[in-house]
Amino acid sequence: MKEQKKQTAKSEQSAHSAEMPEIGKISPEIFTEVIFPRLGAKSKDVIVGPQHGVDVGIVTIGDKAVSFTTDPVFIVPQYGWERAAWFAIHIIISDSVTSGLKPKYLSIDLNLPMDMTKEQLLIVWDTIHKECEKLGITVITGHTARYENCNYPMVGGATIVGVGEMDEYVTPRLAQAGDKIIISKGPAIEASGIFATMFPSLLEKKFGKAFSKKAQDIFYKMSIVEDAMTAIKVGVRENGITAMHDATECGIWGGLYEIAQAAGLGVRIEKEKIVVEDCVPEICYYFGIDPYASISEGTMIASCRAHKAEAVVKALAKKGIKSSVVGELIDAKKGMILVEGGKEKELKHPIVDPFWRAFYDAMQKLNAIQLKEPFRQAQEVAIWEHFFTLRRGLYEV
Repeated sequence: MKEQKKQTAKSEQSAHSAEMPEIGKISPEIFTEVIFPRLGAKSKDVIVGPQHGVDVGIVTIGDKAVSFTTDPVFIVPQYGWERAAWFAIHIIISDSVTSGLKPKYLSIDLNLPMDMTKEQLLIVWDTIHKECEKLGITVITGHTARYENCNYPMVGGATIVGVGEMDEYVTPRLAQAGDKIIISKGPAIEASGIFATMFPSLLEKKFGKAFSKKAQDIFYKMSIVEDAMTAIKVGVRENGITAMHDATECGIWGGLYEIAQAAGLGVRIEKEKIVVEDCVPEICYYFGIDPYASISEGTMIASCRAHKAEAVVKALAKKGIKSSVVGELIDAKKGMILVEGGKEKELKHPIVDPFWRAFYDAMQKLNAIQLKEPFRQAQEVAIWEHFFTLRRGLYEV
């Protein structure tokens, strides 16, 4: 007890050494110092608790494994109400399915802006309902209201509950050296999908109308729900998938670093083996971003026992999902290795996602073309950064 009190006091003292972010998710340091030492009552039922690089928590209830994932509800009206709602619910479900357990229940809180109309709410809610119905998810409780000082894009929060057998869940601690790394869809799915949706006229002017229209289809690839549910059907643990992660902020390089770090292992990746979706290279080149370091909701990074890796790739291919085996987990002492052009170098976490600056520059360019008023940099950039950095949830990096 004395030791626990000392540790708490030490955490309180050290909390002053890390700063709160100007906007967005807290840093790993703040999480470690402020949040992690204060997790309420201890419970032997917790299998997977809050930790960096893990999207869900898992507990035992009866003889079942039950997963929980909580995220903000983000609605971006500029996408169009139906697309905005589709993306909002898939962000949350994509985190849930990384547990390997089937998502079953949704609890949702909607704190809506005062100017949201009944017609707009109907489109949003009907889309959420249809996606949940399609995936076998039941809405079990919630709260819906309009309030002052509630603004887009963050308009509430939601929790998805997954249920399965005790031998069905996966988590990075089940991964081991020698597990193969599988990546689906490739880099910059979200960055490309958003650019194509928000700036179709710029892409049309550069690459033509057909390219711009095709690029907009990337938007509906910004989910790993089908990827993950397909992968686990091949098998889990000793018979297949051992861990899954959604390559969001800082893209594939960030996601690979995080899943390896969460597993307590190193990783060796061959860049040239990573699949790439059509239109992505052109979009990233045009907007001046490194696709592999850019935000990529919809890209699944999975570790898999070596003897089942190709079976997972084949199963994904049958669903029309591009994927490939790109490397493997290795002993932590060997570090994080990226092979590019036949040469090995250190795989580093990008830390800063290049999407932010590129998005602002694109808005400036579009405004210049349309001769509109200067883009409201401080307010609008803050809103977009808020959207992407907070949406992945509080307890994972």
